[in-house]
Amino acid sequence: MRNVYILLVSFLATNIVHAFPQQHLVPGGIALVELNSEVQPELYYRERKVLSILKNGTWLAIVGIPLSSKAGTHSILDKNTSDKTIFSVIDKEYPAQYITLKKTPKNKRMINPNKVDMDRINRERKTLSRALATWSNGTPYVDFILPAHGRLSSPFGLKRFFNNQARKPHSGLDIAAPKGTTVQTPANGTIIDVGDYFFNGNTVLVDHGQGLISGYFHLSKTLVNIGDKVVQGQKIAEIGATGRVTGPHLHWNVYLNKTKVDPAFFISDHMQQLKTNKN
Repeated sequence: MRNVYILLVSFLATNIVHAFPQQHLVPGGIALVELNSEVQPELYYRERKVLSILKNGTWLAIVGIPLSSKAGTHSILDKNTSDKTIFSVIDKEYPAQYITLKKTPKNKRMINPNKVDMDRINRERKTLSRALATWSNGTPYVDFILPAHGRLSSPFGLKRFFNNQARKPHSGLDIAAPKGTTVQTPANGTIIDVGDYFFNGNTVLVDHGQGLISGYFHLSKTLVNIGDKVVQGQKIAEIGATGRVTGPHLHWNVYLNKTKVDPAFFISDHMQQLKTNKN
């Protein structure tokens, strides 16, 4: 097993553009692992392919760490050489969030779906799973900008309770803004899914390369089609309140190696804009 090379954020800040992902070695975070390789590696973490990019003449792995990960030593495998490179994960405790949905017939089904709803939900899970398994070779687009302007209303990782019933942790970052507010793609990519889902409402997924995928949910309007090529800053949708919501907002997911990670780590230098925006 080779020596560990973990790039510290403080070091990266002097060598990269501001939008480059920042390392946070926690469940739901990102590991930036420097590799001792002269050619592009074929990397796997938990049997899932891992993004690699050439940065300043060195191959760098950008690894998504699942929320379910335990603290301790983790490793990625280069199948070209059978070498393993290790990195460490530390524990993180995410706070709880209690959400109350009004007791309407629709909202009752959003908490306790009926059989017809569950049949739909299971079909949709398979569709989303296929889309999120997308892997496109080439250089990925990892330098992100904000996908929308508004108020940061809910961060990543919260332990969520809907009407006091426990649900899965919050898998993305919520930006609250009026219905019709522009949603733009944070980096170049290809549209891999557009649909209307039971929980997620109107949805768009963008492939940015090598398993880096961004998702946009609860939209009022979608403006792209599957297969469209999009460029950074291009309007792809408008904020809405479709699916399971309490009001209009963008729920934004970022996936690495089929793992949901905190989108804030891709836009760290832009987060203050959301925190100070009161609109």
